[in-house]
Amino acid sequence: MPEAPKTSLKPCDYNLAEKNKKSLQFIEDVTSNADEVQKKVLEEILSRNAHVEYLQRHGLDGQTNRETFKKVMPVITYEDVQPEIDRIANGDTSQILCSKPISEFLTSSGTSGGERKLMPTIEEELGRRSLLYSLLMPVMTQFVPDLEKGKGMYFLFIKSEAKTPGGLVARPVLTSYYKSTHFKNRPYDPYTNYTSPNETILCPDSYQSMYSQMLCGLCQHKEVLRVGAVFASGFIRAIRFLEKHWKLLANDIRTGMIDPQITDPSVREAVMKILESDPKLADFIEAECSKESWQGIITRLWPNTKYVDVIVTGTMSQYIPTLDYYSNQLPLVCTMYASSECYFGVNLNPICKPSEVSYTLIPTMAYFEFLPVHRNNGAINSVSMPKSLNEKEQQKLVDLVDVKLDQEYELVVTTYAGLYRYRVGDVLRVAGFKNKAPQFSFICRKNVVLSIDSDKTDEVELQNAVKNAVNHLIPFDATVAEYTSYADTTTIPGHYVLFWELSLNGSTPIPPSVFEDCCLTIEESLNSVYRQGRTSDKSIGPLEIKIVEQGTFDKLMDYAISLGASINQYKTPRCVKFAPIVELLSSRVVTSYFSPKCPKWAPGHKQWGKN
Repeated sequence: MPEAPKTSLKPCDYNLAEKNKKSLQFIEDVTSNADEVQKKVLEEILSRNAHVEYLQRHGLDGQTNRETFKKVMPVITYEDVQPEIDRIANGDTSQILCSKPISEFLTSSGTSGGERKLMPTIEEELGRRSLLYSLLMPVMTQFVPDLEKGKGMYFLFIKSEAKTPGGLVARPVLTSYYKSTHFKNRPYDPYTNYTSPNETILCPDSYQSMYSQMLCGLCQHKEVLRVGAVFASGFIRAIRFLEKHWKLLANDIRTGMIDPQITDPSVREAVMKILESDPKLADFIEAECSKESWQGIITRLWPNTKYVDVIVTGTMSQYIPTLDYYSNQLPLVCTMYASSECYFGVNLNPICKPSEVSYTLIPTMAYFEFLPVHRNNGAINSVSMPKSLNEKEQQKLVDLVDVKLDQEYELVVTTYAGLYRYRVGDVLRVAGFKNKAPQFSFICRKNVVLSIDSDKTDEVELQNAVKNAVNHLIPFDATVAEYTSYADTTTIPGHYVLFWELSLNGSTPIPPSVFEDCCLTIEESLNSVYRQGRTSDKSIGPLEIKIVEQGTFDKLMDYAISLGASINQYKTPRCVKFAPIVELLSSRVVTSYFSPKCPKWAPGHKQWGKN
């Protein structure tokens, strides 16, 4: 992810070594005094918000100590605080959750009732996020020197935003950041020197934004020292975009004129400051891109690249082989851990293998607690946990410095912006310690079974979507006897695949159009983040249903039992990732069908109607 500096120095005044030293010392200080810092953070949050309605209602009564806080404040999920959030969204400006005004809502990629969750934020949170960004490169330079001598080629995009009935903007956290003065007017810093002009990042048209960013990256190919995007999926999409459009891009570089399809005047103006006629570079691009193999295309076109900066933890790990192929196995670097609720921490060993990534939580960001997670079956596709905790379970939460090595926990945060003991839904494992601050490996999102990009689909939602689709089979006296699913990332963009075994009682053949309708119905039934990915962002491909032979799921059970599953406790998994199981299912496919069009999607919440 891109970094925002704290300083406002001019190039001539800039002492990079001193700035890096200060950042590293800050990390040293806060991790050495993690518990004291956490105590102060909680006191500050509770004292400044002492009179807000939510804390008063729960009887905190102005207390700021940990013991009272843990005793009287419940551990909550989004649904518990949604009534307060809805009031703020609808225009109530009284001090409901926070004493500072809610400046906007950040839309989470997790969903509630099929809609994005709205996370309250306040103006000062931008400064806190910027602080975390400012730590990334000082850490990185300990492992990769001279990064200030070139540029970063990052593919960064804004997403659509909506306005709540009360007039507050609701948008993804990165869109909020890129549109802020912290990013747009960022002061001089050699580490925030990107190949993409701000105008190309802030262009709302995804094609024009991608095209212009790629063109600028190619024009400055020798200056590029690091490449990346937020998620691995986004970076691979950029490479596939280049595969499709390299002839147009090379032509622009040959002629020194930008393609007429790029109509945004501010984008054209910004690109024309970089683009100039360079037939030699155009020949080079054409020669490399027309080769049969695209293996190592990153290091071929951008020869000075030292690493790829993308998130490859959690569900994004499915993209590692593809990234290795395109980058000639350059280091894949995950620099930070953040969400819409709060920014959490940084990776202090960024050049490690993706499987070894761990994040050190920075104790100044929020107040952190941890709910122990116990899994009996060892499955890591998803972790299912109860939505509400009883009093005994609430007492099991431990503080930042009290977590145990190798234990798994669900992260619970109390933020400056008005979330108190909020369950984020991420499952983390303690991988080690930096001084007194733990380092966590991200394991998974609880309950998530399918994910391609920033979408997250859980088992209940998938079940409901399939139930809706099966209605199309009723006229043919057919039903779905068993099903499972997987996220197919061999296609770009990746797409959801459902394996269906049918129970056929009728004699009338089912036309292909009926199965296509089933595909579309499932897509229409999925959450707004999925539908936006399909419709607006084009980050997810059409959903596919594969019909398998009779008896396929019996064979799946036999296979699971041969691996040691109990016949009494065996349940058909609703999502599969294990390659041999996917191969078994794929070998028994009779026919397959794709969704014929994009599902309906519009920015904003259903409850608001049209914005």
